[in-house]
Amino acid sequence: MPLDEGFIGREYPPSSPYEVAREKIREFADAVKDDSPLYRDAESAKSAGYPDVIAPPTFAMRLAMTAQDVVVGDEQLGLDYSRVVHGHQAFRHHRPIHAGDVLVTVVHVDDIKARAGNDFLTVRAEIGTVEGEPVCTATSTLVARGTAEEGEQA
Repeated sequence: MPLDEGFIGREYPPSSPYEVAREKIREFADAVKDDSPLYRDAESAKSAGYPDVIAPPTFAMRLAMTAQDVVVGDEQLGLDYSRVVHGHQAFRHHRPIHAGDVLVTVVHVDDIKARAGNDFLTVRAEIGTVEGEPVCTATSTLVARGTAEEGEQA
């Protein structure tokens, strides 16, 4: 069943606040095998002009993926997640994420297209502080394989 294009432009409510902890940053840096002292040592980060350790750029994916679950789980959209592959990911950082940040994410459905029998869902996650300061924009394209109606083209 094809995705409902009426979802284009839909905005979901903000996520619950997420407090960024030094330990979570270190764990993520370990997982991506980046040993930068900016991700591990508060004094190194402060010497570089940051208020605390900063997160690797792709750390924003933790917040974006969690927030996207609301779109993926929206039964009215009609997304069969068992057919989904991740097609594309991009980040636009307004400033680094750092330990002590309390962040919320607002998810938007930017586009839905059908190509070659597949549905392409583009979702944008606006990550910011609870005070409203923009931190990162994460854009993802999910591809639902074999779900578009025959003959559809974007």
